[in-house]
Amino acid sequence: GVCAGARSQLGSCSSIEALYVAALPDQTTLLKMPLNLGDPFPNFTCETTIGTINFHEWLGDSWGILFSHPADYTPVCTTELARAAQLAHVFEKKGVKIIALSCDSVDSHHGWIKDIEAYGELPDGPFPYPIIADEKREIAVKLGMLDPVEKDKEGLPLTCRAVFIIGPDKKMKLSMLYPATTGRNFDEVLRATDSLLVTETRKVATPAGWQKGTPCMVLPSVTDEEIPQLFPTGIKQYNVPSGKKYLRTTMD
Repeated sequence: GVCAGARSQLGSCSSIEALYVAALPDQTTLLKMPLNLGDPFPNFTCETTIGTINFHEWLGDSWGILFSHPADYTPVCTTELARAAQLAHVFEKKGVKIIALSCDSVDSHHGWIKDIEAYGELPDGPFPYPIIADEKREIAVKLGMLDPVEKDKEGLPLTCRAVFIIGPDKKMKLSMLYPATTGRNFDEVLRATDSLLVTETRKVATPAGWQKGTPCMVLPSVTDEEIPQLFPTGIKQYNVPSGKKYLRTTMD
């Protein structure tokens, strides 16, 4: 496994472990989430199934979703990437680009894609999104995406099931972190994306279980005087025992 000590203990590690610990001087780094909501999302150049890309250039002015998976040719990851592929055209219509990542090679990704396509019963044609090959774990370290519990055959941590949604301003808008044992719901990722797109330009928030096309909550900061201009079709006011007027919904 990865040596638990810091740089002073490199001598007892294998060469590949030594390289890894040099990049990660402390095991606590594996557990750290270096990115907070609103932080600038780091740029990087990487190898993918569509060639070498610069992440920010690839993203352009679009919204983006970067999600990692522990390993190719594994059952839960296959179901996840298949569902993401089934929804890829929906994300594309919304102006959202998606890209996956793991510590496997580009060749491994290309081979595995055939299994994903078969399992997901995807239509013929190019796979709908690229997959990053982060074999040296440089991106995973930078983004705090490693799971110290899940390790490869050489004892190195694998990427967890992370989801990062990045805005056109290249800032973090949403993050989700799942253990290897729990597959993600990409319909929920789509729902959360819809919420971000709606709330980016309107003074609303989305309630529990919200779906696109259903009422949104009016932000408490919106005054009664602003209502006619911001919500011309009106709002619904909920009366509650406290007497406070904070529960307001709108379809605008």
